[in-house]
Amino acid sequence: MAWLWLLVLLALAGPVGGTWDTCGGTCGLRPMASDQSSVPPVYGPLESSSDTAPGSGVHPGAWPGIASIQVTWKNGTWHMCAGALIHPKWVLTAARCFIGAGNVIKWDVVVGATNLSELGPGARVHQIKRILIHQHYKAGSERNNIALLELDQPVECSDYIQLGCVPKASLRVSDLKTCYIAGWGPTAESALRPRLVLQEAKVRLIDVQLCNSSRWYGGAVHPHDLCAGYPRGGIDTCQGDSGGPLVCKDKRADYFWLVGMTSWGKGCAGAKRPGIFTSTQQFHDWILVQTGLSPAEPAAPTPKPNSTSASIPAKELGRLAAVSLAKQTVLEFLGKLEDILVFLRDKTS
Repeated sequence: MAWLWLLVLLALAGPVGGTWDTCGGTCGLRPMASDQSSVPPVYGPLESSSDTAPGSGVHPGAWPGIASIQVTWKNGTWHMCAGALIHPKWVLTAARCFIGAGNVIKWDVVVGATNLSELGPGARVHQIKRILIHQHYKAGSERNNIALLELDQPVECSDYIQLGCVPKASLRVSDLKTCYIAGWGPTAESALRPRLVLQEAKVRLIDVQLCNSSRWYGGAVHPHDLCAGYPRGGIDTCQGDSGGPLVCKDKRADYFWLVGMTSWGKGCAGAKRPGIFTSTQQFHDWILVQTGLSPAEPAAPTPKPNSTSASIPAKELGRLAAVSLAKQTVLEFLGKLEDILVFLRDKTS
């Protein structure tokens, strides 16, 4: 029987992370972003009819956590929505993207790309294994506008592919001042098709009470939503950006919180009509329940802070991390070993 226990020891001594832990226990990093504190606001009216107008796109790897959700019909494959990678097998996005999803031949998720016409060496394409729409999603009011996509295979993280940090309740999102949006949607309401090159813009979080005032959205914004943009307008998400990330830089360290997913709005970039985003913080527990993920252990590696910032308390990290595939495999292996031991004991007795 000694060989059975040797197998157990070998299993426990195997790689802890496997392909499910290629991100090293970190999230919210942007290793390819050259200057994360001064991302130019490139959203707004189109300055050129070209989909790749000079200065309108981001360089490869600038947004390693964003995903392009694409559908294939008989007439081709099209970018429909955006999403954010929160785990090597899970993408967070908007529920509204999947109305009538049954008519689609195939869904794909592209990660690690900024130019959808030329994906580049860092990009990966995965099929969707399962779509989980929030059970209380209301299409008319966009209440609970959130969904999860389970990928067919785990994504391997790289400089071009990173995970987003979903904040827990302990983080004061309203205190975060440096926030950004990104997406492939058109940069003007009159534009008819998404852009091929990823766009980004710096925005400000706006108090939800102000957004709900009579001259703004008149009470249509839900408590689980966030407002972001500018009172004067000019910079906003638009059609095709649904499900895309709203990220805010941590106050003390050089990483970003995934605080919102593009949900809805009235028009694009209008005055007193900022973008409305589903607050990921409000759905933190829902994400855990639906995916079976667990909060990160305090000992897990953390994003490297700035030289001027204090160390990051583990209780404030609030990010999602997977129960590693290796650990799950070991548990399954031990269960099977127990069955074998019981079988052998009964057979020899």
